[in-house]
Amino acid sequence: MRIDAHQHFWRIADHKGGWPPPEQATLHRDRLPEDLAPLLARHGVEATVLVQSRPNEDDTRWMLDLASRHAFIAGVVGWVDLKHNDAPQRIAALASDSGLVGLRPMLQDLDDGWIDDTALEPAVQAMVAHRLAFDALVLPRQLRALQGFAKRFPRLPVVIDHAAKPGISNGELDRWRRAMARLATLPQVYCKLSGLVTEAGAGWNLERLRPYVDHILECFGTQRVIWGSDWPVLDLASDYDGWVAVSEALLAGLPETERNDIFGANARRFYGLDRSVKGTKSP
Repeated sequence: MRIDAHQHFWRIADHKGGWPPPEQATLHRDRLPEDLAPLLARHGVEATVLVQSRPNEDDTRWMLDLASRHAFIAGVVGWVDLKHNDAPQRIAALASDSGLVGLRPMLQDLDDGWIDDTALEPAVQAMVAHRLAFDALVLPRQLRALQGFAKRFPRLPVVIDHAAKPGISNGELDRWRRAMARLATLPQVYCKLSGLVTEAGAGWNLERLRPYVDHILECFGTQRVIWGSDWPVLDLASDYDGWVAVSEALLAGLPETERNDIFGANARRFYGLDRSVKGTKSP
């Protein structure tokens, strides 16, 4: 099964002036299941993981409702204020829906030290108890703090979204490479192969991406790398067809079994997607 482990949906009316801004015309419109479904079908993608784009619980409940009605949404990565006094109870309430497979604080928008706070412990313990994963939306400068967080909570599965958004457009490599290698020594930390063309910017090509992808594979191995599209943010720099094609080209040298792991099996295992499958849902 091929799985897109990182995609978004949104209704612009719900964002109330937040991201995406009106000047980003490519993104500033509703993006819903009926927009993505034909792209999935064209590339044999059977399931997705729907990831939050708004830092509020209403967005999470909306996504869970979508998952209950659309068969291809195998899991939802939502949002909870992890430092709220009632965070464990809020997590338990959302996790009563088996579609919830993870949570994602939007760390890239927060102070670098936000994650280095003992106030997070009750929420993290609740996540572990409910078998939820932690999506880390971080920038390269935040990788050291993420490493400390992951060391403190070795039972919490962590995945680095978009390979921590390296500065591909500027050719920044060495510092990112060292930080990712340190994180990869922690066995519960995975990395998403997603979002790279957006970081590469205009004029990107396969060879510009290759050193970053090769390093991810070298550090994390083919058992801890998870493919995702980051659709529709992907459309800022490419499109679904283009990202599938370049991903397949970058992974072409791997054995078929390892490509299958990256394109689906790793996501299924990391997020426990088998347990999130509900009854019959509409296509």
